[in-house]
Amino acid sequence: MITSRRILVLGGARSGKSRTAQALAEGSFGQWIYVATAQALDDEMRERIGHHKAERSGHWQTCEAPIALPEAVRRETGPGRIVLVDCLTLWLSNILLDGRDPADATTELVLAIREAAGPLVIVSNEVGHGIVPATPLGRAFRDAQGRLNQSVAEVCEAVVFVAAGCPILLKPAPPLGLTLG
Repeated sequence: MITSRRILVLGGARSGKSRTAQALAEGSFGQWIYVATAQALDDEMRERIGHHKAERSGHWQTCEAPIALPEAVRRETGPGRIVLVDCLTLWLSNILLDGRDPADATTELVLAIREAAGPLVIVSNEVGHGIVPATPLGRAFRDAQGRLNQSVAEVCEAVVFVAAGCPILLKPAPPLGLTLG
């Protein structure tokens, strides 16, 4: 059951983050709304989307928001509704490829998340653990993704990191402190 109103679920590729986020949402009562940011532009992506759809029961209502995610968050959240956004990484990629300013888009999305009228579970990739991308676009994306994740984490009451299918609670976290002995 969701006890936090806004939860960010982070992880690497194939870490289990989407499965964890779905389990969090399905553990709550209410209408389940899946906000998809992916676009089926090629066969591989169509297959990935199909796989995600197959993992969800028929109780899910799907809303597609590859660019207009802030508007979808405002429209879909509300009392008695659990909204799962999957994922911020694809949304940010869509924003960059559409020639939009990622900083402005992030600001707009964070405002929508902060003002959401109901619970949200948000999925995003942690891309900063890998190698430095070889291209300027790759580095710009990695940096924008890191800033987006930090901004969203700031307005979420809970942040979960998933590695190898194991969820680890990052926020709320105990105060930092070291004891040397």
